[in-house]
Amino acid sequence: MTDSEKPTLLVVDGHSLAYRAFFALPVDNFSTKDGQHTNGIYGFLSMFVNLVKAEQPTHLAVAFDTSRHSFRTDEYPEYKANRSASPAEFTGQIPLLQEALAAMNVTVLTKEGIEADDILATLATEGAAAGYDVLVCSGDRDTIQLVTDDVTLLYPSVQGVSQLKRYTPDAVVEKYGLPPANYPDIAALVGETSDNLPGVPKVGEKTAVKWLNQWGSLDALLENADKITGVVGGNLREHLDDVRRNRSLNALLRDVELPVGPDDLAVQPIDAEAVRDIFARLEFRTLLPRVFDALGGDADEASTAAPTVAAPVAAEVDPAGARAWVDAQEGELALTVTVEGGLPARIGIASLDAAVEAPWSDDIAEALRDWLESDAPKVLTDAKPQVKALRRAGVALGGLSFDPILAGWLVRPSFPDKTLGDLVGRYLDEKLPEADPRQLVPETEGATPGQLGWYALRVTERIREEMPASVAAVLTDIELPTLGALADMELAGVAISHEKLSAFSSELAARADDIATRAYAEIDREVNLGSPKQLQDVLFEQLHLPKTRKTKTGYSTDAAVLADLQESNPHPFLDLLLQHREATKLRQIIESLDVAIGPDGRAHTTYLQTGSQTGRLSSTDPNLQNIPIRNEESHRIRAAFEVGEGYETLLTADYSQIEMRIMAHLSGDEGLIEAFNSGEDLHRFVGSRVFGVAPADVTPAMRTKVKAMSYGLVYGLSAFGLSKQLRIDQSEAKLLMTEYFARFGAVRDYLRESVAQARVDGYTETIFGRRRPFPDLASPNRVLRENAERAALNAPIQGSAADIMKLGLLHIHDQLITDGLRSRVLLQIHDELVVEVAPGEGDAVESIVRQRMGDAAELSVPLDVQIGRGANWDVAGH
Repeated sequence: MTDSEKPTLLVVDGHSLAYRAFFALPVDNFSTKDGQHTNGIYGFLSMFVNLVKAEQPTHLAVAFDTSRHSFRTDEYPEYKANRSASPAEFTGQIPLLQEALAAMNVTVLTKEGIEADDILATLATEGAAAGYDVLVCSGDRDTIQLVTDDVTLLYPSVQGVSQLKRYTPDAVVEKYGLPPANYPDIAALVGETSDNLPGVPKVGEKTAVKWLNQWGSLDALLENADKITGVVGGNLREHLDDVRRNRSLNALLRDVELPVGPDDLAVQPIDAEAVRDIFARLEFRTLLPRVFDALGGDADEASTAAPTVAAPVAAEVDPAGARAWVDAQEGELALTVTVEGGLPARIGIASLDAAVEAPWSDDIAEALRDWLESDAPKVLTDAKPQVKALRRAGVALGGLSFDPILAGWLVRPSFPDKTLGDLVGRYLDEKLPEADPRQLVPETEGATPGQLGWYALRVTERIREEMPASVAAVLTDIELPTLGALADMELAGVAISHEKLSAFSSELAARADDIATRAYAEIDREVNLGSPKQLQDVLFEQLHLPKTRKTKTGYSTDAAVLADLQESNPHPFLDLLLQHREATKLRQIIESLDVAIGPDGRAHTTYLQTGSQTGRLSSTDPNLQNIPIRNEESHRIRAAFEVGEGYETLLTADYSQIEMRIMAHLSGDEGLIEAFNSGEDLHRFVGSRVFGVAPADVTPAMRTKVKAMSYGLVYGLSAFGLSKQLRIDQSEAKLLMTEYFARFGAVRDYLRESVAQARVDGYTETIFGRRRPFPDLASPNRVLRENAERAALNAPIQGSAADIMKLGLLHIHDQLITDGLRSRVLLQIHDELVVEVAPGEGDAVESIVRQRMGDAAELSVPLDVQIGRGANWDVAGH
């Protein structure tokens, strides 16, 4: 039989490659709508189908470990004991991967007490003996020993599982200097960190190879260990037992009793229906045709998984034709505005049956103005940039009835879809035609604006079918109106003083240089204070400080870890390092603000409605959420935010203790409700109850403790966490919690019941009906489950606060317009609004702000609004 006639057996280490795939792909980008992470499965299957297509095996199997226990741990309990627990996000992916492989009719093999590599070794040995060309795909170096003329190892490169290096006998000799059968001898001497097998100290790969070549075998080397000179010789003699143990453990079994042999592993046609079913649950659409192609499935069946459905050809119309077409339609239409340079470039309008489009012009604007500005219902995907472009062109869009991106996020806040293409794949099981931006002449034409609208309408239908009524109300009553207010705020921007920022930046640069000089003096040398590697050398080698949390590149030097280290092991260098980091971080914040100032002297941030799971807004370019709060530096930065030309003052307004007020409302706790209704300082009132003293006798220390307790409960703070935060004994923290709950028992009951109800429902809900799913509340993984429980405590409270803030914002925005005032809302940051007040409108604006923020929600306690005015944000603070 010639080599070309020999059958090919491919055996794959499933667990090893899935684990590598997990770290190669971002976990947040791969998950189902139910919250199941799938990056390890997707990465493995992508590699697997490429491998099968390239190698064309006639026989195929995938082996998995069953657990960390094996005959090797029985022999040496410390074997692999250094490995940390698998990431919680990885848990549960292996059974689903095995189910997918079974649907593909790929044999999956496991054996209790036996590692996957031993299964591979057995099949490789049997296959080679039976006349197969054998391919072993594994990320475990121990499988190098299997390489022969008939067995080739495919080993993942440092770039990940997508690139595999082929190890033949010659390739092994070239890399290691010894034949494959001797690789375990090298590993026995050097040790294997990943398996927790210590080697001979100071013996590296080169020394091991030199010895083995000199003595011919490991046994001969060990017999002549007394003849090895120098320190390494002494080390070898001291660790002979370690070397023998290592060699015993790294020898792969080649005679494992398996239910199948190589002849039983012939590649079988996939079960198309089963594959489509598991891939639908995993929400893999673009991968499905590749599976059918690689494993011999029916191409027609594959194409139904993610077809490109022919959208109607959008008719090119002139302004009069566009108007006539719109007038002939009934019901909701989809609008798509392509934006170039911040202005409309092209417009497409679609129904479920047809579409039209045209270049943007003054004539098209006038022809469609009354329809665009009317309440006629319109669907826009990622609407805000289009709304802004239209407003720059003098058109105030009305009738926004649906935004599939916003709606999809409300339904699936943990893993929102970013584009219309994502939504088309998820809800229509189709592929949106998209041109490849990397190609000068794209092979595929992208959907035109009119066609994008047609897809958007169809997606809208599907999302509406899935969206609960309460969530639909959040979209209609909160998110879509807020979108319009945010568009106006982004267009207005906020005036920022370049001179003030520049002066502060220069001060910080000088401060950082001075701190660095003093830090260098503490260690008698200069280092890069931003280099983790150099800092590790200083902190742990030179200064001999206790090592911090282990990372892939050494030991952690992040700010939080170093702050804890400074508290437990204070050192002048550490203190200076933390000061330097703070100065550098502040300067970066200032520079990002300065760079964002436009020609109009104003910075125009972009608000992200879908940037959080709770509904809170975030901002970018520049990020206004990272400005420090209530310290000297924050005052300096906020003072640079000034009233703009043509306006009189800035007005700031924020809710006082809004999360605690929501807690009082949701829990119905009579004590908390009384505290807010009495007008007494909340934390003084609570402190008097907890410590059994009159409110006037509550000390600042008592107030600090109950404040930390009250807010900590909202975030699931434990007695341990409270003790660490307040720097008190854990027993005192536990007593404090006991006393708190004895007097505010309804709070404890609410927190318990809310998590219990979320476990039943699978989600939490805000006062207004915003939902946040928590599938991990039912997870068998304790870490995932407890994380979900803590998040579920907070979600209704923080989400309700976000809803109230948005309602206050949009009501103020709308009333300022309705009342014909020039004043305008500029910023929404955390629980605070900043309004730019036109001359003579100060009292009217303050009345509107106080009223509309105060009546944004009907709670059992009042919503207290604090207001200030001033020439800049800092002075206007309160």
